[in-house]
Amino acid sequence: MAQTDRPENSKPQEPVETDLPVPLLYRDAMMLVLDKPAGLPVHRGPQAKRRTIPVLTDHLDALRFGLPRRPELAHRLDKDTSGCLVLGRHPRAMAELNQMFRDGRIDKTYWAIVQGGPEAEEGVIDLPLARRSPERGWWMKVDPAGLPSQTRYRVLGRGELDGAPIAWLAMEPLTGRTHQLRVHCQASGWPMLGDEIYGEAPREGGPGLQLHARSITVPLYKKRDPIAVEAPPPPHMLAALRACGWDG
Repeated sequence: MAQTDRPENSKPQEPVETDLPVPLLYRDAMMLVLDKPAGLPVHRGPQAKRRTIPVLTDHLDALRFGLPRRPELAHRLDKDTSGCLVLGRHPRAMAELNQMFRDGRIDKTYWAIVQGGPEAEEGVIDLPLARRSPERGWWMKVDPAGLPSQTRYRVLGRGELDGAPIAWLAMEPLTGRTHQLRVHCQASGWPMLGDEIYGEAPREGGPGLQLHARSITVPLYKKRDPIAVEAPPPPHMLAALRACGWDG
């Protein structure tokens, strides 16, 4: 797997080969950006209580790269979402990254494949969200009394898969609610392909959730350009992306 080592106050180095539990997209003195695989929980939550279920936090010691502390998650991705995941390498880095996420200064773009698709080529979904019920854990719903939630979208391509229309979207969450992109797509009439909670996918044997954290931009250093990182799309999304015109 390729990594890029960018120590503070130095120029980027050539990628080198390394043996890591997940692909490393970026590394410097402050943060790591991993390419989280779909299906891997980031921490041992309700669905991963049994020790036999692997989670990302089990492997953080392998990502120290010489530092005395292991890195920590600066944000979360759902188990079935793939792509860019940021980790802070020490407490000062975590404090800065956490504040940037809270302030909305970190830009995130997701790729999603949805059933059908929006009529407009771009727009903003503005629907407040709340928990569906205490018994449903993190499941969410549109609720006028919920928290304000906005998502910007842009259509990147359209096509058909197995005879059904689909669309390839770039989505930017302007707020950070749980399952925001998935619920916003479902409520708009075009649920994500492979979504077993809010869409039409079966619980077993489906195509996998077609949601990928494609890129992230972090203005971590005051005297440098923001750090922009991209994650390649996962294998289970390639067929739908190609059907929508993605050429790889």
